[in-house]
Amino acid sequence: MTIRATDGDAPSNANMIYKIVNEDEVNTYFEIDPRNGLVKTRVRPDREVKSQYRLFVEANDQGREPGPRTATATVHIFIEDENDNYPQFSEKRYVVQVPENVAVNSQVAVVKATDRDAGNNAKVHYSIINGNIKGQFYIHSPTGVIDVISPLDYEMIREYTLRVKAQDGGRPPLINGTGMVVIQVLDVNDNAPMFVSTPFQASVLENVPVGYSVLHIQAIDADSGDNAHLEYKLTDTSPSFPFIINNNTGWITVSAELDRETTEFYNFGVEARDRGVPTMSSSASVSVTILDVNDNVPTFTQHSYNLKVNEDAVVGTSVLTVTAVDRDVNSVVTYQISSGNTRNRFAITSQSGGGLITLALPLDYKQERQYLLTVTASDGTRHDTAQVFINVTDANTHRPVFQSANYQVLVSEDRPVGSTVVVISATDEDTGENARITYAMEDNVPQFKIDPDTGAITTQIEIDYEDQASYTLAIIARDNGIPQKSDTTYVEIIVLDANDNAPQFLRDIYQGTVFEDAPVYTSVLQVSASDRDSGSNGRLSYTFQGGDDGEGDFFIEPYSGIIRTARKLDRENVALYSLKAFAVDKGVPPLKAAVDIHVSVLDINDNAPVFEKDELYFYVEENSAVGSTLARVSATDPDEGTNAQILYQIVEGNIPEVFQLDIFSGDLIALTDLDFETKMEYVIVVQATSAPLVSRATVHVLLVDVNDNVPVLQDFEIIFNNYITNKSSSFPTGVIGKVPARDPDVSDKLLYTFVEGNELNLLILNQDTGELKLSKDLDNNRPLEATMRVTVSDGLHQVSALCTLRVTIITDDMLTNSITVRLENMSQERFLSPLLSLFTEGVAAVLSTSPDGVFVFNVQNDTDVSGSILNVTFSALLPGGAPGRYFPSEELQEQLYLNRTLLTLISTQRVLPFDDNICLREPCENYMKCVAVLKFDSTAPFVASNTVLFRPIHPVNGLRCRCPDGFTGDYCETEVDLCYSGPCQNNGKCRSREGGYTCECPQDFTVDIVPLGPDLVKVMAGESKPTHS
Repeated sequence: MTIRATDGDAPSNANMIYKIVNEDEVNTYFEIDPRNGLVKTRVRPDREVKSQYRLFVEANDQGREPGPRTATATVHIFIEDENDNYPQFSEKRYVVQVPENVAVNSQVAVVKATDRDAGNNAKVHYSIINGNIKGQFYIHSPTGVIDVISPLDYEMIREYTLRVKAQDGGRPPLINGTGMVVIQVLDVNDNAPMFVSTPFQASVLENVPVGYSVLHIQAIDADSGDNAHLEYKLTDTSPSFPFIINNNTGWITVSAELDRETTEFYNFGVEARDRGVPTMSSSASVSVTILDVNDNVPTFTQHSYNLKVNEDAVVGTSVLTVTAVDRDVNSVVTYQISSGNTRNRFAITSQSGGGLITLALPLDYKQERQYLLTVTASDGTRHDTAQVFINVTDANTHRPVFQSANYQVLVSEDRPVGSTVVVISATDEDTGENARITYAMEDNVPQFKIDPDTGAITTQIEIDYEDQASYTLAIIARDNGIPQKSDTTYVEIIVLDANDNAPQFLRDIYQGTVFEDAPVYTSVLQVSASDRDSGSNGRLSYTFQGGDDGEGDFFIEPYSGIIRTARKLDRENVALYSLKAFAVDKGVPPLKAAVDIHVSVLDINDNAPVFEKDELYFYVEENSAVGSTLARVSATDPDEGTNAQILYQIVEGNIPEVFQLDIFSGDLIALTDLDFETKMEYVIVVQATSAPLVSRATVHVLLVDVNDNVPVLQDFEIIFNNYITNKSSSFPTGVIGKVPARDPDVSDKLLYTFVEGNELNLLILNQDTGELKLSKDLDNNRPLEATMRVTVSDGLHQVSALCTLRVTIITDDMLTNSITVRLENMSQERFLSPLLSLFTEGVAAVLSTSPDGVFVFNVQNDTDVSGSILNVTFSALLPGGAPGRYFPSEELQEQLYLNRTLLTLISTQRVLPFDDNICLREPCENYMKCVAVLKFDSTAPFVASNTVLFRPIHPVNGLRCRCPDGFTGDYCETEVDLCYSGPCQNNGKCRSREGGYTCECPQDFTVDIVPLGPDLVKVMAGESKPTHS
């Protein structure tokens, strides 16, 4: 670059020489041509060492009179970046460990490379160039974050070595491909054990010893470490299970003696469980078959047999089949009679697993009456025996004979079930089985049964005299000979009556009526019952005893069943009686029956109407239509029918007639308009009549407000006096007040909205509450006046008004030139609405200035006095409205004091005398003049009235000591030399004098006097033509 300086002098004084005047190392890197100002580099700069330089270049014009002049310029040189640095990884080798179950799309590693260049030359992008087997990983190019994008499996690949390339954004780019990321996959227990084969099956002889190895269970786990360390256990077993498993090796061994005949097959489970967290397991089924050995003796199912064979049985008759059971498999059992077969009368053959004994030769009862056979069963190695006792019986030659051809028996119907009615008997002259008799009924009679051995006839269900008074049974006696022989007899059973039937009423329920004023002993109704029994068992009497007689209000005649009143009744106390009467027979023991009786008591008019409460309250919406039903007055009468008919009327409080009461329904009807805002409650007295009885109640009709009034809203002002200094700000940040709206309807909810003028959101309005806040944009030193329109709606009606926002900046100058006046019998709210404008107009009239130039910035109740005194502080601009020029406080006080009558007349407010001036104590020394001034004390919250929100600035009284004119210094000891600054123009000569100075003109020149104000003039020496006088 070229540095060039210009010089307006002649060439001899504008011969520029340039040089770099830095005292640092800049001269090492840069040089400047002294003649043409060309700045060049001495060495190649390196932005990564230093990115900018500041050169101080001096231009010397080599002038001679009064000497050379110089100028200095600052040159900022910024070194632009060149892509001359490769990205460098933060680590030579990144090693991370990732569990194999890491979620897909999870971050597993971050690589970081930095590039000392700047801008795009330093923007590093990453990519995986090698080692991403199966695309398991994805690197985010801008960030170097490496995510796993497909599931990992430790059992497949345990480590990945990724080569990562870092490439910057330069043109051309520089690439570092040395990034190395080692991702070590950590095993998690994600593989359950797997059995090498399933199901497992084995066979073992039942006589193997305890500890014998039966089956080897094997499982594998694809995980590693504890995740693959397996333990085995058996499942689905019982406490007496004869197998155990070695939990480490998986060998199943015999733990108790086996017995195929007890259990031939064992089906159970085996579980393999690893030691991972959480553990994983697998199950398999195991079947073990127990093989048989010949270790069981054939065993007869019965070791002793007893039977009879008739002596006339034919040869070849089957006598008996004996059976022996061998629990061994495929055993063959053979049978033989080993002893006791006298004269070889019997033979035995093996048939269908049993031994069939048959008659081989005819029997003779007279030769042998009994045989004891020993039968042997053998499986070829082991054997068992059984004893067979055979009794030879005689032949059947006689029939049974009953003792009587007919029987007659008397039995009471209340005989319990199972009782013996009669025992019949028959005899047989044969012996043995031929003489053993069995009894049976020829026809089935459900009420009776007969014992087949004893002949005893018993009842098997209840018998009932009322259903059947007698029974005839045909009884057969049979012997047990072959062939059987029999005899028959007849049994007549006569049933005797018992008191087993309870009385029965003719109706299930009885109903009757009686007037509540009926005299005692009045007949109400008659009940009647019957009894199926006979004689004294069927004679009845009636009673309430043990039932319900209406707590003694009724009694029943015992033989007629007539129910009568026992005392005076009251329907309003008990309108319906539920009685219970009994009919009792004369049996032993007596039986009885109950019946429910309902007696309704008929009404007479003996009760007055009753209101629910003595004081009734009804809530009615205002503006209810004339003639509409507002409420219903209701009374109840305990009587019924016409005796309970009630007539209603208003007897007090309805003057003038506002309501009408329907005589029959009790409906309260509006006769005039009802207005909540006019009257909120009406009190009347109503009467209910059930002739000749009456009752009264007081009715309160409470009107409920409805939205029938428009919200009230006037134009209002927000006067924000803002005091700002460099040290602090008194800006209010909270709620300053509310939009002054009201609604006569107490239930209305108002909605507040700015519709125009607040586009800059200077005021922040809460639409629900109407609360206002000031925007922070007003926190500045600029005055402002803005007019806005605000609307207020109650949902049905809407009104609008103007809101004027006035922001007045209160300065220290305004405070210094302000005074406080005291107003008698005045409050803040009354002064702000509506007297504030009258006050400013009165002050403006007294000072001959504009009302806009009067700034009231504080209204504050005087707390030092007992009366209602309001302190009002203000300042005022001088006439003409020149900005920043205010009436001095002394003059303000003087003018208001002299014109206080005029101020009172215009402002309608009585101004009290001023407080004692703080300067009356003459606090100033050295002839200094004391001036009373106000200073800022604090800000106060907004004061609200009907139409004004006013923010006061509270001042505090103070004083200032001022030197007399023409003197200055700490003690006013120094006279001011006004000629020091050379105020006279056109070669006028300044002469100091007391309190000022005088300009003397040269000879032949005059003086112009320029007025500056009411007390000041500016004296100027003016050029003029020579005078001749």
